[in-house]
Amino acid sequence: MLQVMRVGIVILPDQRWSAAERRWRQAEEWGFDHAWTYDHLGWRDLVDGPWFDAMGTLTSAAMVTSRIRLGTLVASPNFRHPVQFTRQVTALDDVSDGRLLLGLGAGGIGFDSAVLGGETLSPRHRVDRFAEFTELLDLLLREDGVSWRGDYYAAVDARSNPGCVQTPRVPFVVAANGPRSLRLAARYGQGWVTTGLRDGDDVSAWWRSVADLSARMDEVLAAAGRDPGTLDRYLSLDSAPVFSLSSVGQFTDAVGRAAELGFTDVVVHWPRESSWYAGDEAVLAEVATEVLPGLPGRH
Repeated sequence: MLQVMRVGIVILPDQRWSAAERRWRQAEEWGFDHAWTYDHLGWRDLVDGPWFDAMGTLTSAAMVTSRIRLGTLVASPNFRHPVQFTRQVTALDDVSDGRLLLGLGAGGIGFDSAVLGGETLSPRHRVDRFAEFTELLDLLLREDGVSWRGDYYAAVDARSNPGCVQTPRVPFVVAANGPRSLRLAARYGQGWVTTGLRDGDDVSAWWRSVADLSARMDEVLAAAGRDPGTLDRYLSLDSAPVFSLSSVGQFTDAVGRAAELGFTDVVVHWPRESSWYAGDEAVLAEVATEVLPGLPGRH
């Protein structure tokens, strides 16, 4: 039997708002628990197509919804500074009346890390930067008048008044697969999100990696002396070699496996016509209207 499970959906910011608005409204009407968008300046081979800012998109989504939680999956230090980002976060939390979930990640290589002309950091240095980014952002969102200096960021009497609607700050959902990032999630996160570790098209191997990461997080939480029940666990289902909305059966099977591994939340992607997350909106509609209402713990 499935455990209580929250279900979220990613809506890529690749459509003009005149077209995208329908999707955000529909996600709420269908009863999804949270809706997300990618926070990039451009993403993979979609970089040459339409692409819009995450914070502007989420602010617009907040204005046409009233219940569903909204978030970045995920914001990163690749092109953001904690001082400036704090102002955007507090504004969005205010506009949404406390519905913001702030997904955070270390940032990878590619367009986002190259377009500003900076050096490409090694994985170790990206995690160093992420640790600073998260520590300073946490401080800025909780306190007003912050002065702080690290190797990558600094703040001089930075203001965040009036602060977040949610207290003591908006929830962090920290993306983590590696040991240091897992520790950051345990320290700062109200949630942890993982993509698993993909090696080719072996679905079983992907699920084994997810199980291993979940067990590692248990160990990290135990070492930190933190109650596992205080950390929500999100799994990005479409990081697997098969699209979660390729069929209703695929979705229900994936949700069941995630629940068995202790995940509290899963995230899927709105089907696109081609390329990444290509699929049929009819499957999404069937999942939303026939499967979601029947999941245990949902009303």
